Amino acid sequence: MPKPSSAKIYGLYDTSIGLLSLSSEKGALTEVLFGNALPAQAIDEKSPVTDRAVEELEEYFAGKRKVFSVPIALKGTPFQKRVWQALLDIAYGQRCSYKDIALKIGSPLAYRAVGMANHNNPISIIVPCHRVVGTNGSLTGYGGGLPLKAMLLNLEQQHVSQQNAAAVHSTLFDADLNQKR
Repeated sequence: MPKPSSAKIYGLYDTSIGLLSLSSEKGALTEVLFGNALPAQAIDEKSPVTDRAVEELEEYFAGKRKVFSVPIALKGTPFQKRVWQALLDIAYGQRCSYKDIALKIGSPLAYRAVGMANHNNPISIIVPCHRVVGTNGSLTGYGGGLPLKAMLLNLEQQHVSQQNAAAVHSTLFDADLNQKR
């Protein structure tokens, strides 16, 4: 008997960074969690949405994707949703502090609450809570562990640096061609 389209669908995926538990509901991704975080009663049945999310995540891990297009549905308090929306505005390869996010959402003294909202982010990596660091630039907590947070930040920085180097090379190549004309 097929599940109603509004029922939550769970999938456990073995990815290049380890096990990820994903869920979707009503055609949108609702969770990306580390390890086997499927509820005890859940059946690992996957969905086109969770399959697509994993495909995009693998492209991201390979440095081939900077922006995710899989539809997401964030479930949380109004405050959490404001924080998570602000996280979505942090560009690939960029970092900001909890204080920066608090200022961005108009709650300048709520940086600890921002940290808790970050901690409760249900869609890890796609909603890029790994891009939030301490005010002094230090790595702070991450659901997947600090080594994974460092790996994700380094991955992004590496690809941004390669892209910048390619742009500089292209500019220099164009300038060299113009001088020879």
